[in-house]
Amino acid sequence: MSNSVKSLDPSIIEAFASQLRGSLIQPSHADYHDTRKVYNAMIDKRPGLFAMCVDVADVIASVNFGRENNLLVAVRGGGHNGGGLGLCDGGLVIDLSGLKSVRVDTSNNTVRVGGGNLWGEVDHATHPFGLAVPSGIISTTGVGGLTLGGGVGHLSRKYGLTIDNLLEADLVLADGSFVTVNKDQKTDLFWAIRGGGGNFGIVTSFKFQAHPLKTVIGGPTLFPIEKTEEIMAWYHDFIMNAPDDLNGFIATMVIPGAPFPKELHNKKFCAIVWCYTGSQEEFDTLFKTVLDLNPVFAHVGEMPYPAIQALFDGFFPHGLQWYWRADFFKELSPEVSVQHLKFGSKIPTPLSQMHLYPISGAASRVGAEETPWAYRDANYAGVIVGVDPDPKNADTITNWCKDYWEALHPYSSGGAYSNFLMDEGQERVKASYKHNYERLLKIKAAYDPGNLFRVNQNIKV
Repeated sequence: MSNSVKSLDPSIIEAFASQLRGSLIQPSHADYHDTRKVYNAMIDKRPGLFAMCVDVADVIASVNFGRENNLLVAVRGGGHNGGGLGLCDGGLVIDLSGLKSVRVDTSNNTVRVGGGNLWGEVDHATHPFGLAVPSGIISTTGVGGLTLGGGVGHLSRKYGLTIDNLLEADLVLADGSFVTVNKDQKTDLFWAIRGGGGNFGIVTSFKFQAHPLKTVIGGPTLFPIEKTEEIMAWYHDFIMNAPDDLNGFIATMVIPGAPFPKELHNKKFCAIVWCYTGSQEEFDTLFKTVLDLNPVFAHVGEMPYPAIQALFDGFFPHGLQWYWRADFFKELSPEVSVQHLKFGSKIPTPLSQMHLYPISGAASRVGAEETPWAYRDANYAGVIVGVDPDPKNADTITNWCKDYWEALHPYSSGGAYSNFLMDEGQERVKASYKHNYERLLKIKAAYDPGNLFRVNQNIKV
């Protein structure tokens, strides 16, 4: 059993505070309640301590303090995790938000990023050099959480997942030691962190391969929700045969308001959000097929890459109620698309939606054992999110999300992208790593035999 911070003598906490350059926030602190807020306002956990780390030494001291006092330890980077797994009740939160730095090396197009950075900060630093690192679709997402879980986004078909572009990482391990991992050093640990989550240590910096990319052609196309089955059947064939330069995730959604035209507001649609990295001429030829489907709205054009990354930030600020469910899918069969039509037609709130991200192109050409990310052949990473600002609607969005997922799950590949999982139990974790779980378990036993890092999608030793 883990101790509660409340059980510790105050002198022990004072001694710990004296070791930190960063601050130590306790429940009596004026900033405590703001500090314990995360992206998902449905999460209401009350940690005993926040160690607000500003350097690697702070992280080492915090890990040692948590282990030596048998505390429940959570690690928080960007705080975006749907299940609130960057927090814990009664224990110690090691907060990395002060570990921020981005250094671009144009000699080899690599980027060194701090463990507490957000993706928008990375985009800001790389864009002036005409470079980009593949990440997700929301720029306020933390680099650490997204990377350790895999990293699916607008550039997945062109450049692979974020983990496919990770070259090196610095970690603080459960015993307080500091290591650097890459293809030549501690290769087992390097393999494990590329999709195995935060189970193996705290990453204090990442080194990524960046790619030449200044602008993309992107934006949404909207089709009436009644055409969902037709559009999904077309989309599957189209995206599976599209060049790697084209990415487009398909969704069921509501248009919540501006900047979309007023006549679209609060109406339900089957949407596709495009991102193209090739030339305008090639895109125009390719996109003619899309326009032939007569979308009711198409707003697709050239924009800086950071702009498409931040396209949805305004709709999804911190502090909304969120409930997530997810699965991988191989096909968009008629049995699947009819469920998307059914539940897409009764989306309960303007921000609730479903996304299917293509796992094809470059992302599918990495072997299923090369990283822990086992579903390279899945074709789609699906996620359903119930979202609303009002806590009174928490049950409504949760029930819709669960019902939608239960209707689709029989047609799924059995596991889910771990970054889309809530706190759903050990069997879901095992299913999501599939044949790679046993190898992860051995590496976990070697580097964290006491399971100090267990507030996550846990590889349970």
